Amino acid sequence: MTTANHALVDDLVAANHILYVEGVVDGFGHVSVRHDQRADRFLLACGVAPATVTADDILEVDFNGVVHDEAGRRSYLERFIHSEIYKAHPDVMAIVHSHSPAIIPFSVTTRVTLKPVCQMSGFLGFSTPIFEIRDTAGDDNNMLVTRAKLGRALAESLGTTDFALMRGHGSVTVAKSLRLAVARATWAEMNAKLQTEALRMAGTDGDAGVNYLTPVKLQDRWPSTRRWWIGHGISGRRKRGSRLRVWSGSCRLTSQIRKALSASLGCLRVNRVSTLRVY
Repeated sequence: MTTANHALVDDLVAANHILYVEGVVDGFGHVSVRHDQRADRFLLACGVAPATVTADDILEVDFNGVVHDEAGRRSYLERFIHSEIYKAHPDVMAIVHSHSPAIIPFSVTTRVTLKPVCQMSGFLGFSTPIFEIRDTAGDDNNMLVTRAKLGRALAESLGTTDFALMRGHGSVTVAKSLRLAVARATWAEMNAKLQTEALRMAGTDGDAGVNYLTPVKLQDRWPSTRRWWIGHGISGRRKRGSRLRVWSGSCRLTSQIRKALSASLGCLRVNRVSTLRVY
């Protein structure tokens, strides 16, 4: 159990589900948020797949990576990604770590760099850092950030940016709110897909054939993350024609939806209106 505000816990549960639906995470990957009652801790799910996370799965972790849970449950091995970034960057309020497939190619090539191609991805900038774990762990490593030393190196690589690639592994996204972190992680993956397609269409012209955002546009184009967040209603198996209501305040998921989600991932889908009808 956690002492954090229930609304914050519900938002973290919803964040896990949204990232799964958007293809940013699958059975792996994780999202965290700073504890709203304790300055020395953050909230992270125990070691379960993001799509199945419930409020009961949310644990408290301190900045040394120690999990505080009366039941003795464990969290993710790579929780040091979160603990060390929170420790090094006091302004960061939420973190997403994922292995989204469109992103990874940009972490292993030197000919093309990840750059913003649409109005929603200006936060990427033109010099996305790439964390090379071999610089800290040596050549003989499993590429996982399972120690504080590796987490500190990643936090240093992130610098003052909001997004960093992890060579051959994935990425890390940070923001000053949980909703913005989820939105950025989603649009980083979408930008990678769009940029890959644009480069394919440009052919031999490469980067010179792609019209990227200009420096003056390198800022978040998010007039309302609240609207974007509310637009993700998650429904499971329910009676045909029944209606679900997504709470416009925090997009809380009802216990019925959580049970349906856990019972049948095959019925999981995204609905983009606040009042939903299940077909």
